[in-house]
Amino acid sequence: MVQESASNSLFAFETLESNVRSYSRTFPVVFRKAAGAILEDENGLEFIDFLSGAGVLNYGHNDSDLLSDAKKYLELSGIIHGLDMATSAKREFMECFDATILRPRGLTYKFQFPGPTGANAVEAALKLARKATGRQTIISFTNGFHGVSLGALAVTGNRYYRDAAGLSLAGAVFMPYDGYWGADHDTSEYLDRVLADASSGVDLPAAVILETVQGEGGINTASKDWLQSLERLCRKNGILLIVDDIQAGCGRTGSFFSFEFADLSPDMIVLSKSLSGCGLPLSLLLLKPEIDVWQPGEHNGTFRGNNLALVTGTAALRKYWTNEKLSDGVVVTGRILSERLRQVAQSTGDHKLSVRGRGMMLGLDCNTGKLAAKIVRRAFEDGLVVERCGAEDQVIKLLPPLTIDGQTLQRGLDILDRSVRASA
Repeated sequence: MVQESASNSLFAFETLESNVRSYSRTFPVVFRKAAGAILEDENGLEFIDFLSGAGVLNYGHNDSDLLSDAKKYLELSGIIHGLDMATSAKREFMECFDATILRPRGLTYKFQFPGPTGANAVEAALKLARKATGRQTIISFTNGFHGVSLGALAVTGNRYYRDAAGLSLAGAVFMPYDGYWGADHDTSEYLDRVLADASSGVDLPAAVILETVQGEGGINTASKDWLQSLERLCRKNGILLIVDDIQAGCGRTGSFFSFEFADLSPDMIVLSKSLSGCGLPLSLLLLKPEIDVWQPGEHNGTFRGNNLALVTGTAALRKYWTNEKLSDGVVVTGRILSERLRQVAQSTGDHKLSVRGRGMMLGLDCNTGKLAAKIVRRAFEDGLVVERCGAEDQVIKLLPPLTIDGQTLQRGLDILDRSVRASA
């Protein structure tokens, strides 16, 4: 059981930090160190991490090889801040990413380094789509989440975040995501009908933006058929296709990009979160060369292209993506996770819990936010860090490090199992 003591005091956070803080409320201890899939608080208590920085730490906390490259770079007085000037670190990252990720997949993209957050990369994608097409509207989807800066928020569905904007959010039209009307309804057909109808009231959009697995929206997965249908629709109408792979990318579903299983070729791909490999802020917009219509500096930022993050990002590519070992491991571990979660769901009787997701991006739908909150709270008291998502925070989202060892994984699942049984 977690008990607050002087060394775990939250007094400074409660008195000095803004009310906007959230995770410190859900996990009310003071964390001081971490390694792999284990977090440790100021009392020395250990917690198994099934949160992974909300998808930032796909390779776990403090990977020693990645940190070693960062230390060597710093010891050699490597450039840390350089605006968007040409640096050795940036060249090495781009060349490695192109050779390791893009070319083996038959993909050709140009690199844009926006400000270091995923939301800023989304902003860049939306601006570029409008500039390249001369059109304004962006099609987004129910339960989609793309960030909380104003442009990204306009294509985010969650009313809680939208209400915080304090003004009307324009430029986006929402359509039903795959499965929104049930498994028997192909919502891409509805979008096709709306765009074909000159009196539907929906203008021809500049772009469609989507997540192949909606993270904050509740671990909703899009099928291969739906994604391919959507891509055909975009090509038919001259609409750009943007895949937001901020949380589902960098191996979370098994392949490096979450859309590979559907053989998509997006016009733009948005990456961030685990891109640096070790938690340093970094984002990237991949764009097809033919839509690179930017004028110099039209989308800029003081901290674009974090060089230290590029160093660790290159190290992550070399360590984890030069062979299939990690990808294959994610598939195997994902099956173990999914099967165990189904057993947990079936053990709860009338509550009708369900499991969804792909790879190691899975969710346990508890139907109500109240039950999910109770389970998460109980799990934390027993030593497991896991968060909630979905429109009503009714889904427990599992994002353990892709590199988690089998024993630690089972310990975490045992805690979750006990927490569900005690709460349901």
